[in-house]
Amino acid sequence: MPQADIETDSGKLPQGSCYRIQVLVVGRHKRWRDEVSAQVRMLGYQVTACDRGVDAMTVLALGLPVDVLVVDAALQGGLCCAQLALEARALRPGLRIVLASNPVDALDRKATIAVPDALLVPRDQFQNGLIASTMREALANRAA
Repeated sequence: MPQADIETDSGKLPQGSCYRIQVLVVGRHKRWRDEVSAQVRMLGYQVTACDRGVDAMTVLALGLPVDVLVVDAALQGGLCCAQLALEARALRPGLRIVLASNPVDALDRKATIAVPDALLVPRDQFQNGLIASTMREALANRAA
């Protein structure tokens, strides 16, 4: 069986895995996306990673399961961080959103006002391996 099939085969999930928990990671920096994705997978969650907001919205619009959306505030383009958070929340009202930003960055107030329950997390928290507590916090408040 190919490696990709082993990872998704429900009969072969690692013991203690969080089956059915899906995390969508969106960021323009590949290294950051890959680091966050790897840490999320180590927790037993399934991950989809995108480098553009429009790709993330496609995942959501297609109805693919997503429990938590993690967005890098450095995301730019047609659907930047704030716009992606707004559009994602409009499409999926119960979606948990985590916005990752540098402490010195002024995170767009539009996103924090329009999505007041979004978790605001320093980007380096993900790089320091503290993502487990962030995912637990995001999932603790998700709609049943």
